[in-house]
Amino acid sequence: MSVIAFVFSGQGAQRRGMGLDFAAADPEIARLFHMAETLRPGTLDNLKSEDPGVLKATENTQPGLYLADLAAAIYLQNLGICPSALAGFSLGELPALAFGGAFSREEGFRMVCRRGELMGREAKKSDAGMAAVLRLENGTVEAICREHGVYPVNYNSPGQLVVSGEKAALAAATEAFKAAGGRVMPLAVSGAFHSPYMSKAAEDFGSYLSDKTSVTPIIPVYANATARPYYAPPHLTLASQIDHPVLWEQTVREMSRSGVDTFIEVGVGSTLAKLISKTLPGAAVYSVESPEGAKAVAREVAG
Repeated sequence: MSVIAFVFSGQGAQRRGMGLDFAAADPEIARLFHMAETLRPGTLDNLKSEDPGVLKATENTQPGLYLADLAAAIYLQNLGICPSALAGFSLGELPALAFGGAFSREEGFRMVCRRGELMGREAKKSDAGMAAVLRLENGTVEAICREHGVYPVNYNSPGQLVVSGEKAALAAATEAFKAAGGRVMPLAVSGAFHSPYMSKAAEDFGSYLSDKTSVTPIIPVYANATARPYYAPPHLTLASQIDHPVLWEQTVREMSRSGVDTFIEVGVGSTLAKLISKTLPGAAVYSVESPEGAKAVAREVAG
């Protein structure tokens, strides 16, 4: 019998209309979106906006992705697909924790709104960004980062490491990566996330979380910052995640060692599914971002 993990999409995967088809198809998810609009008026308009800049803004991206990720997970669960483990990439860790029972969906939405505001605030303080470096060993990427004042931040899969930094420094580092035989792909994000550029956001988010109530998740949730399940309330780790690297490859390997053999990406796109396939070529990997896709995956996983 398959041991299933849901993995929740992260920032950069956002698209117009994400999650709305789930809300139209499932009353429970419709109530989730109604709650979000009540707490943060304009959230649904942001999801429907034809201006790509609206959803690219961190303060809008994160609440929208939280809803889209949770919507796909809830829909799958309502089809009878129940995961034994959870993980989320960066922003995706919050819907993973909410789904896993660490805090309510409403509390998670409040958290993600505050997180997005703080990270968006810090992003506006510098002309910085992120890029994925492909085809190089981690040690080579790390050495070039040190030479050019940029930071290795997302350890995605073998041969893929994302870096953060000022755009001028990133441009210089990009030439060095290419000279070393690498390929560089800029990411659709608005700041140097998971780096010291976000230290103030991490500090302020930690203060915000200090009086919030959370518990150890009922379903194990693997933390980006440690590649291990949360064994205590998640506040400290959630705050430090903002300005520390995402250990995604390590997380996927750790989940596999614990017995997970089937990974379903929930939310938007198939980025995480592709990374997992590169890390664990023998694993069964799926992605779900629509009700039709969820039904197809549910049929296949259920056998």
